[in-house]
Amino acid sequence: MGLIKISPNEERARSILEMTKLIAERIKSQDKIKMASLIISDYYEIIKELITAVLLIDGYKTLSHKELIEYIKENHKIFSMHEISFLDNLRIIRNRISYEGFKVETSYLTRNENLFKLIIGKLNDIVGRELR
Repeated sequence: MGLIKISPNEERARSILEMTKLIAERIKSQDKIKMASLIISDYYEIIKELITAVLLIDGYKTLSHKELIEYIKENHKIFSMHEISFLDNLRIIRNRISYEGFKVETSYLTRNENLFKLIIGKLNDIVGRELR
């Protein structure tokens, strides 16, 4: 893995946790039909930032979103292979949204919103447990 060893940074991890809560609030206020692509991007941002917080607590950093997912896969076995595969696919979709203006159907959001929330819940549990 292309991880960089750093001193653990719990303060920064706490700040990231607070920011993810703000993004979650923003999601609730958005129109799911008109803003599906942006909501999906926001869910990805929350997940990416929570994984970044886990790395910071553990004393690592990376600039690669792919490495973030790989780290969770290798170090936190509470995630199923389906969830890991879903995260990698979500990474690709988010890149298409951000860099190509890709528009995601509302049905994708509807079908997967519970999985977004499940993964975010697991990550929040990891961060919360490690910050205690």
